[in-house]
Amino acid sequence: MNIKKDIILRVRIMFLFILLFAGGIVWRIFKLQTIEGKEWREKAKRVYVKKRTVEAVRGNIYAADGSLLATSLPKYKLGFDPMVGLGNTKNGDIYEKGIDSLCHLLANFYGDKDWRDYLAMIELARHDKVSYIRLNERKLDFQQVKAMKTWPIFRYGKFKGGVVFEKSNERYNPFGKMGFRTIGYKKETEKVGIENSFDAQLAGTNGKGIFEKIVGGSWRPIEGGEESIPVAGVDIHTTIDVNIQDVAETSLMKHLRQLSADKGCVVVMEVATGEIKAMTNLTRLKDTLAFAETYNHAVLGLSDPGSVFKLPSMVAMMEMGGLTNEEWVHTGDGTLTIGNKTLKDTKVHGTISAQEVFETSSNVGTARLMLKYFKGRESEYYKKLHEFHLDEPLRFQLRPDAKPVINTPRLGDITAMPWNSIGYGTLLTPLQMLAFYNAIANDGKWVQPIIVKHTKIADRIEDDYQISQVKYEDPLCSKETLAKVRKMLEGVVERGTASNIKNEMYKIAGKTGTSRKLINGKYREGMYYTSFIGYFPADAPKYSIVVMIDNPRGVKQEALFAAEASAPVFKEIADKIYACDIRMHKLLDAKSAGARQFATKKQVAHTGDIKKICEEFEIEKIPTNEGWSVVRGDGGILEYQTHQNPKSRVPDTRGMTLKNAMYVLENKGFKVSFKGIGKVLSQSVPPGAVSVRNKNISLLLQ
Repeated sequence: MNIKKDIILRVRIMFLFILLFAGGIVWRIFKLQTIEGKEWREKAKRVYVKKRTVEAVRGNIYAADGSLLATSLPKYKLGFDPMVGLGNTKNGDIYEKGIDSLCHLLANFYGDKDWRDYLAMIELARHDKVSYIRLNERKLDFQQVKAMKTWPIFRYGKFKGGVVFEKSNERYNPFGKMGFRTIGYKKETEKVGIENSFDAQLAGTNGKGIFEKIVGGSWRPIEGGEESIPVAGVDIHTTIDVNIQDVAETSLMKHLRQLSADKGCVVVMEVATGEIKAMTNLTRLKDTLAFAETYNHAVLGLSDPGSVFKLPSMVAMMEMGGLTNEEWVHTGDGTLTIGNKTLKDTKVHGTISAQEVFETSSNVGTARLMLKYFKGRESEYYKKLHEFHLDEPLRFQLRPDAKPVINTPRLGDITAMPWNSIGYGTLLTPLQMLAFYNAIANDGKWVQPIIVKHTKIADRIEDDYQISQVKYEDPLCSKETLAKVRKMLEGVVERGTASNIKNEMYKIAGKTGTSRKLINGKYREGMYYTSFIGYFPADAPKYSIVVMIDNPRGVKQEALFAAEASAPVFKEIADKIYACDIRMHKLLDAKSAGARQFATKKQVAHTGDIKKICEEFEIEKIPTNEGWSVVRGDGGILEYQTHQNPKSRVPDTRGMTLKNAMYVLENKGFKVSFKGIGKVLSQSVPPGAVSVRNKNISLLLQ
């Protein structure tokens, strides 16, 4: 009986418990729907966890020699879980012992607030049971992250130490702003250069992952929430030579500043391959003498090309009419009226040959020849320009691609052709004109300019753009025409408008171009678009170059023209390329420059350098001492002596190169000045002097 009562009691208690539990559930549902319903409905609208894109690592961009031009580097933002160690005695001890030191380190590193402010921020979040806060918005590099992982609390990692480094990839250019517009960049509002044109290949394939929304509106990935892994982009391998790019950019910048010009560009191209070794575009910033790469003038800058267009005109006349270099042209007083327009020369030339017409860039002479060979059959001239590919887009790898404008004259227009022939009334880019000049240098064969050779994944080539590069085997003109126009181009530098860039080391062939600028539909006097296009060495062309300088403002009138504005930039770039490429140098005469003739006079050099020279020339006798040596070569027999350089005395630099002399003297505290070129002939302070009050010394070189 007692057992029965006990069972009934237990059942009733259980029934009462279930009833109360069910009542609690009903009450909770009622409370959620009515009392707290509005609050939870608002929270439901906020998304705290969702699927987001995981951005793939962008591919690298490389120069021709493998130098890195653009890459993606990981950057991090510092996050922290203030709840770390809460409710856990062991981990709580880690927090309590390390939090003050951690806040001091944060304040010292970021320098934006006091350590107490960091402590207050963390303690407040800990009190409010916020599971994640961003400690600072500044982005960190890998080395900084590595150092932070040794800090108090952080050293225990993500779970025990609560530290989270939010990773993102940022684009980095190791060479800074060099070739900035050519290499390009990708922003939300603007995409340019290689970064834009090859965006699909560089971007790779993004992945998918589950992210959690954190304080401040940022998102962090949830561990194990990856749905698909991102695939990194391919690498782009360009034709750019970083050394030539640096030379081109530095030279153009210097001359633009000297001339107070508006803008300019330089393109250096390898003749045989069409590979662009350098491309720089500089524009003057408003109301300053500072320049930046803000627009690709070489690829997009359509303008009247000016007298550089006389080359295709001459080629057309030679091909269609048999023009020779010796043909005489009467230019009269330097003016020619056609219809309602008058052409003028800058100087009166009288009767000159076609060769001299080109060398002196005579507008009147060119127009008279054009009228002789193409008057009444103007369409044949424009057909030739089409065969020269001058009216076609280059379909260059950098997008967009400018379309040239060469319009056939309307019926009855007798002025268009003569003006077109000297570079007015047509619109072409510097790169389009360079492609034509490059064809002349390349035995008449036109090659499409190219700036990207191929894309790669590791060592495997994905897309080879050299295969799809357009190359016409049929030359633009005959060998006879080619020989005649090359003579004209060389004559421009030997005797003509660009004689100021002639040099004895190698020959340059090219053409100056100066055209008045078209402003609001009118050509303005005193405002010029200048260019020089050519190739070198003229007898075995390796590089072709176009230099454009827009609206130079020189002190003298001549400085406004191409000969003084653009041509010197060409020479400066060509000189430096020639100096660095020994394959272009002329071979020395074996008798005058034999292996033992390099030391026919007294020379002072470092023993290490002498040993290298001896090794190169296979000379068995080498110096045995260390430091500096005196080399003599009487009768082809080499003799070495130790060069004394006492610490307490003025060194003897006679016979040294300037580089070595400056090294020795500056290490002794001297301020060096020099005059002349070659080796040191004499020095203003005599060698061996014990004490010198004035630490200035001048050297005479010869």
